[in-house]
Amino acid sequence: MSDEPRIEERENGPLMARGIRRMVGADGAEIEIKQVMALCRCGHSRNKPFCDGSHKEAGFESRGGTPAGPDKLLSYEGAEVTVTYNPMICSHAAECGRLAGHIFNPEQKPWVQPDRGTVAEVEAVIAACPSGALALKRNDGAREHRLSERCDITVEKNGPYWVQNVKPPVGLQGEGMSSKKYVLCRCGLSGNKPYCDGTHRDAGWQDD
Repeated sequence: MSDEPRIEERENGPLMARGIRRMVGADGAEIEIKQVMALCRCGHSRNKPFCDGSHKEAGFESRGGTPAGPDKLLSYEGAEVTVTYNPMICSHAAECGRLAGHIFNPEQKPWVQPDRGTVAEVEAVIAACPSGALALKRNDGAREHRLSERCDITVEKNGPYWVQNVKPPVGLQGEGMSSKKYVLCRCGLSGNKPYCDGTHRDAGWQDD
């Protein structure tokens, strides 16, 4: 069996994280890791981020629902680089607006305008985007999902698991999605399970 970090899913049950090297909780503190960890994804555990069996009484199902956004790759062209975006896999972490609101602004049309900032600013946003919904395309056509310096799994407060460099539990479920960087549903409400589609934000889900 491979020793590489990976996440597997149990049908109608938790996510099994194996070989994880480093994990940070919603409070920003390092979580003591074990070789195998059962992570809650129904949204009801009283021991989050770990599973306590609440999925059974909650009637959690591994699949179901309709993704909150369309599976469509949108392109926003600039003079030097083009930003691509898939709404279906966006978790609405809003790192883009926090880091470069002058470039990524839902109040402007189009909402992404690469030439309003520097290429370095765009690159920083692409690296910070936890879901991989945003990617960078150079003029030569090569598409990039840049990674940040985050650990294997970061638990977002009132949001999903941010995962990097860990083998995903199932095949990729969105155009242009990356196997190196993705977000996994933690509230149990996503229409794109096991991946997050941002429903937690619309539903006002909280993890405490």
